[in-house]
Amino acid sequence: MSQIKMPAVPLAAPPGESSADRIGPHALRADYAETAEVVRQRIRQQGLRGWDLVCVVDGDGRLLGTLTASELLALPDATALGTVAARDGPTVLPGADQELMASIALHHHVAVMPVVDEAGRLVGVVGPTTLMDILRREHVEDLHRLAGITRESDHARQAIEEPPLRRARHRLPWLVVGLGGSMVATFIVTRFESALAVKPAIAFFVPGLVYLADAIGTQSEAVAVRGLSLSHLGLNRLIGGELRTGILIGMVLALLAFPMVWLVFDELRLAAAVTLALAAASIVASTLGLLLPWLLARFKFDPAYGSGPLATIVQDVLSLLIYFACVSVIVL
Repeated sequence: MSQIKMPAVPLAAPPGESSADRIGPHALRADYAETAEVVRQRIRQQGLRGWDLVCVVDGDGRLLGTLTASELLALPDATALGTVAARDGPTVLPGADQELMASIALHHHVAVMPVVDEAGRLVGVVGPTTLMDILRREHVEDLHRLAGITRESDHARQAIEEPPLRRARHRLPWLVVGLGGSMVATFIVTRFESALAVKPAIAFFVPGLVYLADAIGTQSEAVAVRGLSLSHLGLNRLIGGELRTGILIGMVLALLAFPMVWLVFDELRLAAAVTLALAAASIVASTLGLLLPWLLARFKFDPAYGSGPLATIVQDVLSLLIYFACVSVIVL
């Protein structure tokens, strides 16, 4: 069996959310020397129900391979299970985070996930219903966090039915951070008040530039926020890939924007400043969208908190700085 390595930046499983905590009565143990006829007879005699996977083990309880119920039923009577059990299926350690376990099961197209200890001994299995429940709960939790909502409960219905005061308490912390950042963004704009008065066209491109940077950053965050917990690549390779992606996106958007700005405003320098700022902001936003969740994970925070209001305001401030820097050098 192939034991899955833990990610480079693991999420420590909170109490009650490890793979060992989700083990259920979904496994049927069978000795590697037992035949299909013997196991099927044992199932009938003992009235065994509710199992989803046959786990073939050796004398020390080490997992050698697995069989599904349909595979067991199709075997000839005299077939020894140890000779036909699938040995390349994924397994996880008891301390693996439940979301990581469910993601591995989904990636490998398996409905049941065996849990083994460091020595390869079978601890138990997590069944399909439990895996589906984990994925649903984690999805709802991530949606809350992507919106900057902190919650003590994972029940989605309560998030919309609870009293307004409690709803506000769950949402405000990250929005207060965003308010502080918006004050910084406002200060940046006020520093260019005289330039905006002389050439108002400079202000026309601020909303579009900020929006595009936010959109690019959100795309990177959506990829990174859960991918970081599963990827085995080093940070340098991840950032390098996202940096190249940002460069490609920025170049395409800049090439599309340049002729439109030039034709509409008939100002070559303004078009150059806008397109240069757009390309630079795209690169920064895509890289930041990956780097910020990674930094939060390194400091033992769930990387989902790297999205939402926090990342948005950081990207907005940087986009404004980049834009006005380009305008100051090229236009003014």
